[in-house]
Amino acid sequence: QIQFVESGGGLVQPGGSLTLACKVDTTIFSTVNLGWFRQTPGKQRESVAVIKARGGTNYIDSVKGRFTASRDNTKNMVYLQMNSLRVEDTAVYFCNLESPLVNSWGQGTQVTVSA
Repeated sequence: QIQFVESGGGLVQPGGSLTLACKVDTTIFSTVNLGWFRQTPGKQRESVAVIKARGGTNYIDSVKGRFTASRDNTKNMVYLQMNSLRVEDTAVYFCNLESPLVNSWGQGTQVTVSA
């Protein structure tokens, strides 16, 4: 079973930046596609970004140009650099495989964008 531990969330003003980090406990890290997801109360969890095993990335339209996903295969770490944050980016952020393992969701990290 793969374990995911997210960190780096916090409270930030609109227009601010945060970098989220996720430690992935698996021996196959370098071979898997990973995703960042977010969830707000009462809504389904949504995929925000995907970073492929070879580093290619995809983003949902609302974060394109503002968020950047990256990975460090030597440290089993995946990151989400978030710039120009908006109030609507407020959510709990999670990492998982691109096709999420249902039983492996971590605690997530809360991002709150507020003036």
